[in-house]
Amino acid sequence: MGIAAPDLPACADAIDLADRVVGKAVRRLAALEGGADVHQVLAYEIAHAASAVATAKSLIDYGNKGEVEAKICCAYTADMLHDVANKVLGREDDWGVERDPLGNAHAFMTQFRAAEFLASLADQPGPLHLSSDMEMVADTFDAFAQNVIAPHAEHVHRTNADVPEEIITGMAELGAFGLSVPSEYGGYSEGGDEEYIAMVAATEALSKASLGIGGSLITRPEILTRALVKGGTEEQKQKWLPLLATAEVMPAVAVTEPDYGSDVAGIKVMATRADGPNGEAGWVINGVKTWCTFGARADALTLLARTDPDRSKTHKGLSLFIVPKPRGDAHGFDFTQDIDGKPTGGTMTGSPIDTIGYRGMHSYEIALENWWVPAENQVGMEEGLGKGFYYQMAGFENGRLQTAARAVGVMQAAYELGLEYAENRKVFGESIIDYQLIRAKLGRIAVLTQAGRQFSYAVATLMAKGQGQMEASMVKAYVCRAAEWVTRESMQIHGGMGYAEEYEISRLFVDARVLSIFEGADETLCLKVIARQLIANSNQD
Repeated sequence: MGIAAPDLPACADAIDLADRVVGKAVRRLAALEGGADVHQVLAYEIAHAASAVATAKSLIDYGNKGEVEAKICCAYTADMLHDVANKVLGREDDWGVERDPLGNAHAFMTQFRAAEFLASLADQPGPLHLSSDMEMVADTFDAFAQNVIAPHAEHVHRTNADVPEEIITGMAELGAFGLSVPSEYGGYSEGGDEEYIAMVAATEALSKASLGIGGSLITRPEILTRALVKGGTEEQKQKWLPLLATAEVMPAVAVTEPDYGSDVAGIKVMATRADGPNGEAGWVINGVKTWCTFGARADALTLLARTDPDRSKTHKGLSLFIVPKPRGDAHGFDFTQDIDGKPTGGTMTGSPIDTIGYRGMHSYEIALENWWVPAENQVGMEEGLGKGFYYQMAGFENGRLQTAARAVGVMQAAYELGLEYAENRKVFGESIIDYQLIRAKLGRIAVLTQAGRQFSYAVATLMAKGQGQMEASMVKAYVCRAAEWVTRESMQIHGGMGYAEEYEISRLFVDARVLSIFEGADETLCLKVIARQLIANSNQD
């Protein structure tokens, strides 16, 4: 039997079938008492199934652009159908469907899950299909990443060193930190459909060289930029956005607390009105933040604090602050605050948190005691009081898309390393690339990587139109889990050498593990964002 030719009409029908199955499950979940809050396993599985279906939908246009593209679309859809079928099997009553609800897609799965079909894609990852302008963005950042970032990646990872300053300076010169800053404030954003795609393309290229010292550098300025654009006063935009665009100010994000991770609305850190040493109006901040990545090197913290002591107001009692700080030592810092030579009585202490991967940026637990911030640094001023949660979420929505792009960069690196190793490694007298099992692994890696990339582009296009908030969570949830499988399988292709630190794939493997944890833990995104929004959309139909 030969390799099947791609069949896009059948592919579209299969996606529609899976979409209907997920739709029934969503309606079933909505009808159950307690919904997603009580039936968490069901909600989690539906959220991931819906994300996989949404990924497949985004591939249909891609599949129409060529034969390889059509093969990738069919292979991914068959993979998605199999994944959804596995989730449903034995839980049909929970899902509100009959037995074998995807039976009409069996023939499609048989054709496009065939080992030979998947193996045929081992060295056919497919073109990106970016516009000429976006190709130039991708090529520019890829060249910088390979020439400047990649030579430092292994050293920083193995020694837990800092991000080299030449990387920050070089990225600033490329305009990396101004991609989302409106042009009237010194950035490069002119709006339009491709604004977010430029960020995705740049982030993927940087992350391919290193997640820890490449792709993640854009994220923190991006989050503060989005928050300021959404809620900052004109004076705040005029002051901070040009500084962010040029990296004169590099921020860190201080939201998570020891007892409140994804439960942002429950945070305890307090900001209380207080005059500064010169009598100017301001706030003093007290409490502890944790998992504050880049916290030592940062020139300021984007800090979410409770400004209303009435905790019953939850997220409505939170405000967002830009908290200037000195640059500190990566191995820990302890600052005593003074302003114009006058002590404020404020202290800030940062304790590093050692991690198995994602090194270079460094994460910290930061304790603030009476740290004073001028009133003008509270985002939105009086209009922004109690709205900090929403400003922060505006930044995080884009951060989730950006994290998906980071995951795609890691996946692309893993694919290229796995393919190169397979072509050069000989076992029992022949290259392992000639073994069907290895080719099938590489084929699935190529398919998942391209699917994640194209879904990221689709979400970027939606977000440029002010849409796609749920889809940003979907792409993050789906692609970040896929990255774990991709890096694991590429490591497996490397055999014993994949477990050796001298091979780059070992770094990619431990780096990929963080992707489903930060920028919104996978479980929280699925239960609190995706499942809830699916139910809300279902109730509107």
